[in-house]
Amino acid sequence: MSGFKLERTVSFGVIATLALQSAGALMWGGAAEVRLQALEVSASTVLPVAERMVRLEEQMSMARQSLARIERRLDDQKQN
Repeated sequence: MSGFKLERTVSFGVIATLALQSAGALMWGGAAEVRLQALEVSASTVLPVAERMVRLEEQMSMARQSLARIERRLDDQKQN
């Protein structure tokens, strides 16, 4: 090997940098877990509300159809 030398010493700065990066990655992962849990909780409460909303919309549609039929019958009776 011509002129290449590998030192096996690791400085305190390298160790401190790796420790800080690892701590930052763990804190970021923990924060991401908390956000995911919050989203799961909100999604579990929103789903039943969405289902009820769909049912209410369908009932309103049926009520509008009934009202339209009643109005047509009333108009037919007025004409006779």
